[in-house]
Amino acid sequence: MDRHEPRGSGVVRWVSPAWLAGRLDGDLTILDTQPNVHDYIIQHIPGAVRFGEGLIHAPVNGRPGQYVSAAAFERTVRQVGVSRDRPVVVYTGKGAFKGWGDGLEQTAVAYALAKFGHPDIYILDGGLERWMAAGHPVIKAYPAVDAGDFVAVPQPGLSLSYQAFDVIRDEPGTLVLDARPAKPYRGQSMWPLPGHIPGAINVPWDLFFAPGDPRTLRSRDEIRAIAGTHGLTPEKTVVCSCGTGRKATLVFLILKYDLGLPDVRLYEGSFTEWSSYPDNATVTGPDAR
Repeated sequence: MDRHEPRGSGVVRWVSPAWLAGRLDGDLTILDTQPNVHDYIIQHIPGAVRFGEGLIHAPVNGRPGQYVSAAAFERTVRQVGVSRDRPVVVYTGKGAFKGWGDGLEQTAVAYALAKFGHPDIYILDGGLERWMAAGHPVIKAYPAVDAGDFVAVPQPGLSLSYQAFDVIRDEPGTLVLDARPAKPYRGQSMWPLPGHIPGAINVPWDLFFAPGDPRTLRSRDEIRAIAGTHGLTPEKTVVCSCGTGRKATLVFLILKYDLGLPDVRLYEGSFTEWSSYPDNATVTGPDAR
């Protein structure tokens, strides 16, 4: 990635540590989404405000991992200074406290911002580790934060409800991907039903990251090759799913905003919602569909 140019197009783009370091004194809201509040207390980027991933989720009809309402999201992000006319940078890290970070915190929060209508979102490629490796500072001081005035407006064409997904999944030209690792995709795991949604192909989320680094994207050419191998092409309607919708946010953002595929959706309920209906069919086995 060029140190001066964001990667991708549309409302979500990836930026390098050098890009962010040159703008710390600018008009940005920086959200720290490290996995634990103690990670933030130990170290964070200057000016960053703590915003845990848990703030974007709430159960709906008892089903976990669903998104909060627009009103709840609006109220929360205003408290951390988010405004529509102020760019937002989101980052995460492995976490110095317990090392629980998997890199998905930043894509989950970035997706939520896009879902509710923020027009200018940046993800720090490589996260806090790459920031520190480049010699940029981390601090303990908490910033002064003025309340923002963001108005949450859910955006059409990004997400699918259970009912909409059940209609579109069998339509010609629709490709459903399951971003979980191969083991839960193929058989019984923590979910009430085994396997995966009929027709879903397995595209594990970590394929898109540099080996051993779940915060740094592979090159555009590598990602394009991975997408092509799995049939994720511009003429398809691509529906991203996983277990709880977290891993799918990463694949959704990459396919839509980095590769620029024209019709990408996120089935937010994913396999957690699908498997909560005991009469729903599932498929097991390696690469079974």
